[in-house]
Amino acid sequence: MAGVLQGIRVIDFGQYIAGPLAAMILADQGADVVRIDPPSGPKWDTPGNAIWNRGKRSLLLDLKQNGDLGIAKKLIGAADVVIENFRPGVMDRLGLGSKEMTENNSKLIYCSMPGFAADDPRSTLPGWEGIIGAATGTYRPSENSPSMETPVYTAIPIASSYAAFLSSVSITMALIGREHSNLGQTIVVPLFDSMFPAMGSRVLTLNDGPSTVQRGNTLTWTGQYECKDGVWLQYHSGNSNLREFIEAAGASWIESQFSEAKQTASDKSANLANYQNHIRQLFKSRTSEEWEDLVASIGSEAAICRTTREWMSHPQARQSGMIIEVPDKKFGNTLQPGINARLNSTPGEVRSPAPEQNADKLELLSELDHSEKTFSDTRPNVQSISSVLEGTKVLDLCIVLAGPTCGRTLAEFGSDVIKIDSPHRQRVSFHNEINRAKKSIVLDLKTEEGLSIFWRLLEDADIVVQNFRKGVAEKLGIGYEQVKERKPDIIYASLNTYGQEGPWSMRPGHEQIAQAATGMQERYGGNGQPLTQPFAINDYGTGFMGALAVSLALLHRSRTGEGQHVSTALAYTACTLQSAFMQDFRGNTSNEARGQDSLGTGPLNRAYKANDGWLFIVARRSDLSIIRNLLELPDLERVGDHELELLLEYSVQKHSVKHWVDAMNNNGIGAHEIIFDPRALLRDKWVIEHGLSVTRDHMELGSITTTGPAPRLSLTPLQIGRPAPKPGSDAQTILEDIGLGNQFQRLVGENIIRLDGIVPG
Repeated sequence: MAGVLQGIRVIDFGQYIAGPLAAMILADQGADVVRIDPPSGPKWDTPGNAIWNRGKRSLLLDLKQNGDLGIAKKLIGAADVVIENFRPGVMDRLGLGSKEMTENNSKLIYCSMPGFAADDPRSTLPGWEGIIGAATGTYRPSENSPSMETPVYTAIPIASSYAAFLSSVSITMALIGREHSNLGQTIVVPLFDSMFPAMGSRVLTLNDGPSTVQRGNTLTWTGQYECKDGVWLQYHSGNSNLREFIEAAGASWIESQFSEAKQTASDKSANLANYQNHIRQLFKSRTSEEWEDLVASIGSEAAICRTTREWMSHPQARQSGMIIEVPDKKFGNTLQPGINARLNSTPGEVRSPAPEQNADKLELLSELDHSEKTFSDTRPNVQSISSVLEGTKVLDLCIVLAGPTCGRTLAEFGSDVIKIDSPHRQRVSFHNEINRAKKSIVLDLKTEEGLSIFWRLLEDADIVVQNFRKGVAEKLGIGYEQVKERKPDIIYASLNTYGQEGPWSMRPGHEQIAQAATGMQERYGGNGQPLTQPFAINDYGTGFMGALAVSLALLHRSRTGEGQHVSTALAYTACTLQSAFMQDFRGNTSNEARGQDSLGTGPLNRAYKANDGWLFIVARRSDLSIIRNLLELPDLERVGDHELELLLEYSVQKHSVKHWVDAMNNNGIGAHEIIFDPRALLRDKWVIEHGLSVTRDHMELGSITTTGPAPRLSLTPLQIGRPAPKPGSDAQTILEDIGLGNQFQRLVGENIIRLDGIVPG
């Protein structure tokens, strides 16, 4: 079947990554995306365009010429969605700004993705990826970096990707809202703002408790280990299979010493270091593939720290469709990321490779001449709404980060979300960050009566979200087919590590596992030990892609009455995040920045040390004359990259960060101080005023500061909702709503419902 967005026209003015990626996500789901480039073509000539522009049609327009500008206005006048990611004011000066275009087309959804918001003091600053990364603590050193005072560049365009994720969700939600109100709206998703959801739990602050978590010297099996074949393996012991793993590995002697180490007070640090060394030696006793297979055989978590190219040819990547082959017109057959948000009834597809430039000019102009689709005259509002998902109900069965983020996002868009936790898990991980805006009940679904309460809750539910390993929900009796039998129009979302298809679909995993398997750790660590990225980018990104899948399914159901099963996975998101270099074709070479000593991609896109700190500079070759004058250097146009880098390093260290940031920005060159502590951003006055940092009281833990939602929707703004409640504290109200309030005390007494003892992690 066709994708949900078939018949939706999107005009894509985006450049570089954020805008084109958002439009690609919509194209994969069936939207007719018209790609607008200047006569010279895309601003960035990169193989990534083969991915970001797939499934689109191409038209070259010079928006500074009246004729082409008129064509652009006609296209927008008959469109459903516009996407642009220029600096604030650029489209307005062209006469294509959101105010004018939405006045001419009241059903238009106009999405802007600038680097910084129009009311941000840095709105005129070029919002390059490197600038946003510097401004948001993205380049802070890893805990295992050789120097904690030197920034570490990551090649993954986190800000651009997250802006695309959040924009695609917001656009689809706005389309749902338009079904009710008959009105479009303006959406703004700045790249800087988009980084706050990515920071998430890493910047949550307990204001009445310790400022940081004191981990101390504890023995852990979770980590990266070099194996017998010299290949690194990520092992995750944070589940109930550690004992089985120790027995299968023949390492019970380490377990006994581990128990002694936990109980020994004297010289504890030395003991723990000794036992950690025994664990490292254990992993060197077998090859990485032997360990990966052994861990999988007991249902636990491990992944070889593969390269991106190795993952692209892996059976799980290919058989699950997270890596697909596309016959690109420029590069020939290319491997590239597949569709992220999956829907079983309306799956969407990659309909065509990226088009040749201007290939669709005649067709598009002909369509404009004969178009009957116009939104200039619209009927009165069908229904006024304040929240897109107002009136919908979600049962959120998820744990840790990805799944609960999906539920939290649905709550921010207006859903009534009931978070169902298990009394068999003593800790609700990251609860205070990802369970805000929800109601909470701790319910034992392993009991007959607990399951019957779930079925009662399902009766008026619209959505179920779960992120169990594949097959676990079915064993509990609440898999998709079992739920569908009772509620045929249900939208049922499944999130996991490797997806619902392929030989590894049953394997468990966390953020670290997805990063290891798909090449993220290997790239970020460089030639040494693989390392995880600074933020849990696969978890949160998968949560947003889950929300996208749900919103698409809701849009489909609003038209047809049909529910369906939707899914996404951490590894899918890891591929999307790496789309800038997640492609392979004949003659392709891998040259992205890598390793813990990386400061950027070249002399004009990297971090430099001033006399009082670090800054990130992004410039073009055409800016060299300006840089030469600012730094009082000789002719730089004829200097090679290595010599240019040395000259800049020597010159920048002569003055302060502020000196260079002001000088560069005042002359049109992007520069920003490198923020090492992202938690400090939550104390920034502008950040607080705009709801990106929110401080409220928790009923158990006192004052807590968390990040807020990033997208800004003009007609149906997101609501942060109440702080995360004490786990289980809404049980009585939830039971009363389904007519079981008089059973509350008995259910608590029989431990079917639990009120206390669950730690809000």
